[in-house]
Amino acid sequence: MLDHPETSRNSFGFDWQAADAAHHLHPFSDHRALHQGKVKIITSAEGVYLTDDAGNRILDAMAGLWCVAVGYGRQELVDAATAQMKTLPFYNTFFKTATRPVISLAERLTRMAPGDLNHAFFACSGSEAVDTALRMARTYWITKGQPSKRVIIGREFGYHGSTTLGAAAGGMVDMHRQGAALPDFAHVLPPYWYGYGGQMSPAEFGLYAAKQVEAKIHEIGADHVAAFIGEPIQGAGGVIIPPETYWPEIQRICRANDILLIADEVICGFGRTGRMFGSETFGITPDLMTLAKGITSGYIPLSAVLVGDKVADVLINQTGEFYHGFTYSGHPVACAVALANLDILESEGLAARAERMGVTLRAKLTEALADEPIIGEIRGTGLIGAIELTADKRTRRFFDKRGRVGTLCRDHCFANNLVMRAVRDTMVFSPPLTITDAEIDELVARAKRAILATQADVRSEIQ
Repeated sequence: MLDHPETSRNSFGFDWQAADAAHHLHPFSDHRALHQGKVKIITSAEGVYLTDDAGNRILDAMAGLWCVAVGYGRQELVDAATAQMKTLPFYNTFFKTATRPVISLAERLTRMAPGDLNHAFFACSGSEAVDTALRMARTYWITKGQPSKRVIIGREFGYHGSTTLGAAAGGMVDMHRQGAALPDFAHVLPPYWYGYGGQMSPAEFGLYAAKQVEAKIHEIGADHVAAFIGEPIQGAGGVIIPPETYWPEIQRICRANDILLIADEVICGFGRTGRMFGSETFGITPDLMTLAKGITSGYIPLSAVLVGDKVADVLINQTGEFYHGFTYSGHPVACAVALANLDILESEGLAARAERMGVTLRAKLTEALADEPIIGEIRGTGLIGAIELTADKRTRRFFDKRGRVGTLCRDHCFANNLVMRAVRDTMVFSPPLTITDAEIDELVARAKRAILATQADVRSEIQ
């Protein structure tokens, strides 16, 4: 219990910040540093705006965590959850049973998806979806009598969740240092032209980065590699948008070496890139596709793995029992919300809207900021994008102690009631797909104030 907590501004006289510090372990946090200040208590949201318990109206340029595609406060999703909870609040999909919402969602997703992704497996989080896809890939090769094909190739700065298999597949070295480094995982150069392209053109670098996958396959031996996993755009790694030459070559390499291709669409799916799936934007035909976040616009936890016919045929007809699943696989309330969310995405044309509004947002950011010495690059696809903060924009030289300047800018954003995320010294954004022209103007104005304040803080370091 808390002893005489300092009361915060609320009618109940309860100190929410003190209770949080005393009892709540946050994800991805340095807890000692977190507790030196006070957390921001979010109390409500509408459209693209959050409200905290001090009454501040905060523009959420991250759509929660890349997920609130249809915006906050959609009564349709509340109604869908309420109706389903009244009818059937829960039943599992074990024991030869199913529910109408899970069947409807499986049919709808597979009808929407590219290629022959005709089967769906459900879980709760993107991390669980990735672990499922990796288990499926390895089980596929075991069933086919090639158990040595176990290695998963991912990329530096790749993010595939925080469960152990997903974290091992991802390329976040800090996660690996905390117990997520496993055997049978390998990582290669990401298609990050701004950071690694040197004197190559983006097209040249796209092919070069893809060839690193081929080189790694040859190093390990194709008979030991089960799958390559990649996000169409690497979101949490800094919105790394691959050159146009990259994904066609990756696909050729995987097919030539008989390696499964897993597209991690947890961030890119459901309109974010201007098409319903990032795989459509980049012409990828994956064997497996992981989905989450935008599937329900974050209103309730749900994820899925879509499985192509080649893999599904082996799992269904040859594997026997697949020893994997979750209590909440295909939760009927989550599936009902997902179906209502898809109705909104499709009826309001939000994928096409994301493409249009993304062009507008990047143009206005460029007009407002491109000439500032701290701005190295403004990039994006649909309504996902990034602003590189650099010490020397002519040479694409980063600041010393990567992450320091990005953290300064993030804090200036918060001070201006704007949520943008810092990845190293890259400011990333992915607002709700419903954002309006007026809200884009407000986003740009707040971002400009934050970035100019950051530039003033580090002016002596900029060339």
